[in-house]
Amino acid sequence: MIDPTEADHLLSLTGARTGHFGLESGFHGDVWLDDLDGIFRRPGDLAPHVAALAGRLRAYDPGAVCGPLTGGAFLAQLLARELDVEFCWTERARAPESGVLFSAEYALPDGTSLAGRRVAVVDDVVNAGSAVRATLDSVTAGGGEPVVVGALLLLGPPDSRPTSFGRCRVEALAQADSNLWEPAACPRCAAGEPLTALPT
Repeated sequence: MIDPTEADHLLSLTGARTGHFGLESGFHGDVWLDDLDGIFRRPGDLAPHVAALAGRLRAYDPGAVCGPLTGGAFLAQLLARELDVEFCWTERARAPESGVLFSAEYALPDGTSLAGRRVAVVDDVVNAGSAVRATLDSVTAGGGEPVVVGALLLLGPPDSRPTSFGRCRVEALAQADSNLWEPAACPRCAAGEPLTALPT
């Protein structure tokens, strides 16, 4: 059961703001999280959320938890401790190509073996899911078997938020509304609205 107040709490921790943003996935979107990794500065504050998400993931019997750097990896480490399983991460191997959807690549560090392991792939927030997709591919290439995708927060339109990635069901603590558009079909671009400037 998803608590609607959970999304408001998590969005406030991440400094969510609205506008017209170019996202890593190549999509344009109307929600940006200014301080996504800031929710991990005080891990104790996340303990109830981590315990709740671990409870959902435990049903899939993972032997490892993997997340993309940075926020997904931070969450994966906390969940691995809660579940008493191995922890690993992926790191960006190739930056996204401008205008190409889902073009970022993430890879397991050299020497990481997941052979025969059931793996929960997690990210702090899933929007377009580009980092999750790339991490799922890397886990499979590394010999692991992805069995579930976990997230603290799932963003997207209510009628099209992902419920699974391939055969992996999504388990999220909270959901919040946002919109994604392919650049060629972005209504804000069509209206002449420039992309919102982001902090450097």
